Parts: sequence; C-alpha cells; structure tokens
Amino acid sequence: MAGSLSEIKNKIISTEKTSKITSAMRMVSSAKLVKSEQGARNFQVYAAKIRQITTDLLKTELTRGSRNPMLLARPVKRTGYIVITSDKGLVGGYNSKILKAVMDIINEYHAANDDYTIISIGSVGSDFFKGRKMNVAFELRGLEDQPSFDQVGRIISQSIEMYTNELFDELYVCYNHHVNSLTSQVRVQQMLPITELDADEAAEEGLRDFELEPDRNTILEQLLPQYTESLIYGAIVDAKTAEHAAGMTAMQTATDNAKNLIEDLTIQYNRARQAEITQEITEIVAGANALE
Repeated sequence: MAGSLSEIKNKIISTEKTSKITSAMRMVSSAKLVKSEQGARNFQVYAAKIRQITTDLLKTELTRGSRNPMLLARPVKRTGYIVITSDKGLVGGYNSKILKAVMDIINEYHAANDDYTIISIGSVGSDFFKGRKMNVAFELRGLEDQPSFDQVGRIISQSIEMYTNELFDELYVCYNHHVNSLTSQVRVQQMLPITELDADEAAEEGLRDFELEPDRNTILEQLLPQYTESLIYGAIVDAKTAEHAAGMTAMQTATDNAKNLIEDLTIQYNRARQAEITQEITEIVAGANALE
C-alpha cells in the first residue's frame, strides 16, 4: 500500500507541474492571439482600400470584358494550392482539419500527381505532403507569430509568377479562417484568376475625376499582382490568428484535464491513505486482543 501511495503522490506532483506548464502556454497563446487579431484588423483597412481602388480602375474593363491574363479564366490543366499549416503541434485539430480538407480535394479532383502543385507554408504541412511524395513546388518554414510581408513576400510572388508563366492555371489558398477564439473554419479560396471583383462595387465617383499616369491599363498591370498578393497575405495573417486561438484552446483544455486528473488522483490518494490507516488500526486492535 505504501508503494501505491507513493506512486499516486508522484503522479499528482507530475500532473501539477504539467498543469503549470500548459497554463503558462495558454497565457502566451492568448497574448499572441490578441496581438494577431489587432494586426488582422489593421490589415483589413488596407485590404478594403486596395480592393476599392482596383475595382474602380477595373470598372470599365469589367463591364466590357477584360483581356488581362490575371482576370481571364483559361482551360485548367493543373491547379496550384497554397496550403497554410503551423510549424509545430500543440494546437489541437488545427492542422488535421486543413490537411484532411486538402487531401479530400486532391483525391476528388486530381487523378494524377502532375495535375496539381502544392506551395506549403508551415512545417507540419510540408512534412505531411513530402512524406506522401506529393508534388510540393515551394515551402516556407519557421513563420513568425506575427508574419510580416517581407517574410512571406517571396513565396507569394513565386506563386503568382508560376500562374503568370502558366505552370498552373488556377490558384487556391487553403487555410483555417479565424472566427473567434473557440471556432475556426476551413477555407479554400480562389486567388487566380481573379473572379470575385464586381463592377457594381465601384464607387459612383470612383477615379473618374483623376488623371491617371501613365494610363489605366499600365496601372492595372502593376496593381493586379499587388492586389492578389494582399489577398494571399491576408489569408496567412488570418490563418496565423486561427493558429494562436487553437493553441490557446488546446492549452486551456489540457489545463482543465490536468486539474480534473489531480482531483481524481487526490480522491484516490485519500481513499488509499484511509484504507492504510484503517488497516493499521485493525492490526493494532487485533494485536491488543491477542495479548489479553
């Protein structure tokens, strides 16, 4: 019984240490989440403005039918997927959800390995796809907690360049969209060709009162890649926010489970201790009775 009590006590001590670690990790993830949510809100201001400018510039072309290659759909021979995962675990089902969604899409729509190209952001996704010998063109590991455009700009520009050079004919970003601290949703969002711009969104006045230099088409040629880059970067920021929320939730769950386990072990310890004391009293009484 003494050995059993010692084992239970050691388990309680070990679980308490684990609970302190997971609680600290939850607070760290919570702080990262607050900062990431603020960064996402700040980015939305820029995203809304560049969308407005792009739509205003495109108003004429959208109504008459643009010939810009980034706006034109072409026969799809190969599809590109930017898949965003984390660089580490301890984030609950964050990675498994997006990887399952991507695998379902590939199994449903692509019969051969050459039918698609993967651009992987995050070590978990890179290791997952490479372990299955899937077609990974580029990868980015070690993404910062608050990713800057400088860090992800190269892989974004490479993705757009691959589309421009017709290495694939459409581009999607697959990621977890942050809804709130408890919820995220898998999103598979088409980035190229650009199809979600609507001429009706353009402001009444728009840019008609401005003189544009050198000309509208030349500006669009420069602006459309930047607009697409902003969409992809926005998805990365959104995914990183969802990752922090998933990490916070996972560590909160782990902390709660540890506390429940400590309570159960404490009850088990007290019962075992009570049984030991009862046994000792019984032995003392039996010994006293034997001496009478």
